[in-house]
Amino acid sequence: MSVRFSRFVLATAAAAALFATPAVNAAAQNAIPTRDGIPTLAPLVEKVVPGVVNIAVKAKVEVSADNPLFNDPMFRRFFGDKNAPKMPERSAVGSGVIVNAQKGYILTNHHVIEDASDIAVTLSDRRVFTAKVIGSDDQTDIAILQVEAKNLTAIPMGDSDEVRVGDYVIAVGNPFSLGHTVTSGIVSAKGRGSMGIEGYEDFIQTDASINPGNSGGALVNLKGELVGMNTAIVGPSGGNVGIGFAVPTSMIKGVMAQLTEYGEVKRGIIGVGIQDLNPELAKNLGMEQSEGALVGTIAKGSPAELAGVKAGDVVVAMDGKPVRTSGELRNRIGLLTVGTSINLTILRDKAKKDIKVTIGKAPAEQEVAKVNDRPELEGATFSAASSDDKVKGVVVTAIERNSPAAQRFKQGDHILSVNRKAVNTVEEFKTALKDSGRSSALFIKRGEEDVLIVLQ
Repeated sequence: MSVRFSRFVLATAAAAALFATPAVNAAAQNAIPTRDGIPTLAPLVEKVVPGVVNIAVKAKVEVSADNPLFNDPMFRRFFGDKNAPKMPERSAVGSGVIVNAQKGYILTNHHVIEDASDIAVTLSDRRVFTAKVIGSDDQTDIAILQVEAKNLTAIPMGDSDEVRVGDYVIAVGNPFSLGHTVTSGIVSAKGRGSMGIEGYEDFIQTDASINPGNSGGALVNLKGELVGMNTAIVGPSGGNVGIGFAVPTSMIKGVMAQLTEYGEVKRGIIGVGIQDLNPELAKNLGMEQSEGALVGTIAKGSPAELAGVKAGDVVVAMDGKPVRTSGELRNRIGLLTVGTSINLTILRDKAKKDIKVTIGKAPAEQEVAKVNDRPELEGATFSAASSDDKVKGVVVTAIERNSPAAQRFKQGDHILSVNRKAVNTVEEFKTALKDSGRSSALFIKRGEEDVLIVLQ
């Protein structure tokens, strides 16, 4: 039996059996309403269900051409695109959570609305609205939609840091396109990471039934507060086996703030390579501390180096909050904007020290772009060489398969000059191409080879 992770594109949850077992203690029962002396979640469900929406998406699916001639601009010029493969449309469904009733903001997963050409949102009262994307982030799988609607009901944002393993939760969503559905369970674990589902992971694990279609649905505590957004499941066939994962509100809040302001997440770095400090490693290093993020490398000229962080330091807290793993530190820093100042508590030579570091710009976000005004470059992405590169120039960072660029370039090529004019940024590259006219000679460093490519 194979076990796999699944990010579901339908919605959340199924039917409450929370009190079918004797596991509920007296304190929990006293905190929950009763009807005819029997505990019930009905008042809670009635409160939160209006804040959960069903999402239907239509998106174009890119299909590779079987014949490489379809990618040749000259072929298309003479024969047109009528014989080229069509772009079929896919349909998907998921869930969303109203987080701002006044502005019509709806929280959902990036993978639910990715490449969407049309997004329809259905409320619990069956009203249907067309939604627009305010912002989306694939690294955390978080997206914000907006609808123009009145009389919306938002679910208040709770604090996932206050959630404890064993707390009761309910999941609300649209599993298998069935419509609004509720399931119940407990928080099974916190801080799940390094699972390869997302770029930044700090999942709440729950046994509340979650199935395909729950993506973007709400994970709610017994106060009626949102503590997570259902995002992924693990199971032998992509169905529920009692192991579901939700993005915590501690991560959602920071991403939401940037998405609503910028439409994207502008991540920063401090320029360190880190790993977990475990008891065995701590013993070998002569440390009593057995948790934290061990600094292994520091980038030259990085914010960390300028602030005085050294290789061998162990980060044990950030802004007064304990750091137990390298993943925790990476998540917190990766969600901060450039220019933010943080205080790192480090352990060096068995003594603690506070170091103030200013978040710097991530190299990957400095300058990455396509050059669309030359057909020969179609399908390639370019960026300026990083400060760590031995070779300067403009780097070919990615190439789409079977694209015109793939016939001429390789990923990792360093474009040094255009018609002998040196280029070090994407803008300089674009300007040089424009100034060179119809014919452009590109001098390229490819590994140890010197390559000349002529565009004409």
